[in-house]
Amino acid sequence: MVPTWNYQAVHVYGEATFFDDPDALRAAVTRLTDLHEAERAEAGMETWRVSDAPEPFVAAQLRGIVGVRLRITRIDAKSKMSQNRSAEDRAGVVAGLSQGARPGDRVVAAIVAGEGKP
Repeated sequence: MVPTWNYQAVHVYGEATFFDDPDALRAAVTRLTDLHEAERAEAGMETWRVSDAPEPFVAAQLRGIVGVRLRITRIDAKSKMSQNRSAEDRAGVVAGLSQGARPGDRVVAAIVAGEGKP
């Protein structure tokens, strides 16, 4: 058994601007919805589109949203995924996390094993 902390962190720096223009908000919410619903479609699940909702409902929801744009000026990223451990220790980490009940455990196991997204 090898106690270890594995993590990935990203810090994004930049200049934020805010917007509340209904057309710009609708476009942003539609893009975000389409992005996440595409994952459901790939899994063969039913999907939802902003246009599926009644227009008065969408308009009311958009009034409660503030859009944020970030002009990124710097990104700092760090990944510590047991790369400082021996191959035997990493294998133990992968074995232990692969049996975890939480989906995130299995994701970390795949990354440590070199099979997942870094």
